[in-house]
Amino acid sequence: MATKFTIRTKATKGYTALIVRCQAPTKGIDYRITSALEVDIQSWNKAKKTATGLAKFREANPALADKMDLIKKNVDVALKKEVTPTKDEVKAIIDGIVYAEARAAQKKREEEKAKKEAEENKMTLNKYIATYNEQIKSGARQTESGRNFAPSTVKTVRLALDQFTQFQKAIGRTYDFDDIDMVFYYDYTAWLKKKKYSVNTVGKCVKELKTLMSAAASEGYHANNVWRDKKFKGTRIEVDSIYLTREDLDKIMAVDLSKYPVGYEQARDIFMIGVWTAQRVSDYNNIKKEDFSTFTKNVMREEQDPENPDNKIAWIEKQEITYVNIRQQKTGAKVSIPCNSQLKAILEKYDYQAPHLVDQVINRYIKEIAQAAGLTQLVEIETTKGGTPKKEKVEKYKLIHTHTARRTGATLMYLAGLDLYDIMKVTGHTSPKMLKKYIKADSLEVVEKLTDKYDYFK
Repeated sequence: MATKFTIRTKATKGYTALIVRCQAPTKGIDYRITSALEVDIQSWNKAKKTATGLAKFREANPALADKMDLIKKNVDVALKKEVTPTKDEVKAIIDGIVYAEARAAQKKREEEKAKKEAEENKMTLNKYIATYNEQIKSGARQTESGRNFAPSTVKTVRLALDQFTQFQKAIGRTYDFDDIDMVFYYDYTAWLKKKKYSVNTVGKCVKELKTLMSAAASEGYHANNVWRDKKFKGTRIEVDSIYLTREDLDKIMAVDLSKYPVGYEQARDIFMIGVWTAQRVSDYNNIKKEDFSTFTKNVMREEQDPENPDNKIAWIEKQEITYVNIRQQKTGAKVSIPCNSQLKAILEKYDYQAPHLVDQVINRYIKEIAQAAGLTQLVEIETTKGGTPKKEKVEKYKLIHTHTARRTGATLMYLAGLDLYDIMKVTGHTSPKMLKKYIKADSLEVVEKLTDKYDYFK
């Protein structure tokens, strides 16, 4: 058995392919296989004449010599095996050695390409934020109750997470899931406070980021748990928010809007619908005719008999009740609210098809109307911006906005003596604790309510 190398060409100059001759006479093998190795014809012919010449050729061509040795070694081993290799199998051995570097380089390129593609396809925190925002906007991602996120919630989440994006740009660093630790928390909240944001705004930014980290963890994108630490929290404090008294509402309704554009009257009516339904603006600003229902009930009435004052005359009176059904956009809760006379009077103007205005327009118009109504008394409020508490006095009308309607409705129901749990059925709050944040009655009004309701204080 022998493996030798030769060339076969009539040319005397230039390069030609090196031929591998594999012989095993006892097995009837005599393969001549042209390899992809090339040699200088003159140098090869000269080297083959003497052992010294061949040694010098090998010394001058070390890479070629190494491949020749490796080919000879591996082919000889193959020829000695019990099962005789075919010519194609021997050629595969030769090609494997000849193209080893090329294949290794190709493999390396493929690995680098795969690594690059994996990096490009890897879900990062910033990619997840973009995906998350798009999914809650499109409805692809829903709330725990299986409902689409309300447009107002989608906007709030986007604005909160935008702060995280701005923070990265500001400090020149990109954060990934595993980078969200306590050092990040302190740096991020310090940056937000430096922008003079209120405690609640800072808390909202942190809370939304925690919600997103939780969602990403549940989907298997990271195993970081530092953000779950109780110190990593979105702080929220109760802020001073006003409500409008019955007297305030009467003044607002008394403003002559005949000289104002039509939108002002609509804004006032929409706001008052919010008061008497105690709903969020996203709900009371979208009430439609089909949301209303009526039913008739029998009510027992009685009065003294004019002919016999010791007796009473009783009769059954039919009473029609109109109520509005609202599926709250934010929570998905369904509430049914009886329409009082004030609410009916407004709705009848529009045949129960309430107008719709952009929230910002309502805010601007209702402030102007409240100013015209004389709600200019100074109200002391406390704010916390940049981590520093601050008290200031502001004219009341400047503090009125769309959410004031909901607070006003909840507070007026409370002062009218409604049970907290009954108020919750109207507002859609799930706990008295959450509802109490909306009730803004001052101490004098509470005293008046208690003395009217309970003989204990009389």
